[in-house]
Amino acid sequence: MTFNFGVLGAAKITPMALLEPVSAEPLTRAYCIAARDPIRAAAFAKAHHIGKVHPDYQAVLDDPVVDAVYIALPISEHAQWTNKALSAGKHVLCEKSLALNAAEALGMQHQAKHSNRVLMEAFHYRYHPLFDAAIEVIHSGEIGTVEHLEALFHVKGPIPTDDIRRNYALGGGVLMDIGCYPVSWVRHLMQSEPQVMRANAVTDPEEVDVEMTATLSFSNGATAMIQGSMQAGADFKAVIEVVGSKGQMTVRNPLVPQLGHELM
Repeated sequence: MTFNFGVLGAAKITPMALLEPVSAEPLTRAYCIAARDPIRAAAFAKAHHIGKVHPDYQAVLDDPVVDAVYIALPISEHAQWTNKALSAGKHVLCEKSLALNAAEALGMQHQAKHSNRVLMEAFHYRYHPLFDAAIEVIHSGEIGTVEHLEALFHVKGPIPTDDIRRNYALGGGVLMDIGCYPVSWVRHLMQSEPQVMRANAVTDPEEVDVEMTATLSFSNGATAMIQGSMQAGADFKAVIEVVGSKGQMTVRNPLVPQLGHELM
């Protein structure tokens, strides 16, 4: 039996995040798509061999053939369409950041439990052997007790002002789009929830954050410094440094390890 995905949004991330992995799995397919612009949806479907184009998002949710929905919409629309998809009996793979705030995220979690469906945030790195190996290094005691972590993710800037990532009302800003990765990396490496000790942001003239830095603390006494940047002059960088009582570990390119990575 084939597992069918319905796609909401003709986003640039969709081919790498969903379509390429799905094409490698013979029992899974991208069955249909809808986008805000039907013409764009049709062009996207043709380019990526998606067989069916629906006139709107709700039609995807109403399609009985669809088993799961991939949501690649602005963050401001994630909660609305995730909850609708779950209520329609669909599993949901939702792009990060999952929600605009904790209240939305908790509501989505509640709806997933109520609907008895899977809701997953699209942090692909969590299922790559590189991250499994990094977690094993920490929890095996190879580098001793973790004392400090640094996690950085910079994209090559500047991001154009008309880019969705520079639109605060739609959930833009560096923390929601980029800084969410370092936050997630350190949480999952430590398998613990941190407390925020301090945080700083650099904003553009429209008050959208384009660089952020935060210091976190964990219950075992370890600290973490996380940073994200999409400022002008920034170059691509994705790296995690872990300092333990007996040694250190460096993870290079935890973001998209399938394109090349190092664990040292």
